[in-house]
Amino acid sequence: MSGARPAADASDERDPGLQPERTRLAWRRTTLACTVAAVLAVRATLHGGATAGGVVAGALCCVLWVGFLLVAHHRIRLLAATGRPRPMPARLASAAVLCTVAMAACATALVL
Repeated sequence: MSGARPAADASDERDPGLQPERTRLAWRRTTLACTVAAVLAVRATLHGGATAGGVVAGALCCVLWVGFLLVAHHRIRLLAATGRPRPMPARLASAAVLCTVAMAACATALVL
């Protein structure tokens, strides 16, 4: 054997457009989940009387939600703009992680 790859049949061909589409859909689902979390944070803040700490945590959740929306929108635009998307820049990935973790911390503070 010469080490040559076997011929691929039609079912083995990869559609390069599917991966960016799946990634865009994943960003949209994650954005929807963050939206639900922000709405629930505002609801928890207002339920049973608003305290100063609750209002601050609810407002911070909303600010973090907007930050995550901006990061997600930027990434979705990058995926749609090019035929072969580039890797996500480290600063955008860091911002997405920061928003997600901080939002989880604020939500935990509102529940407790």
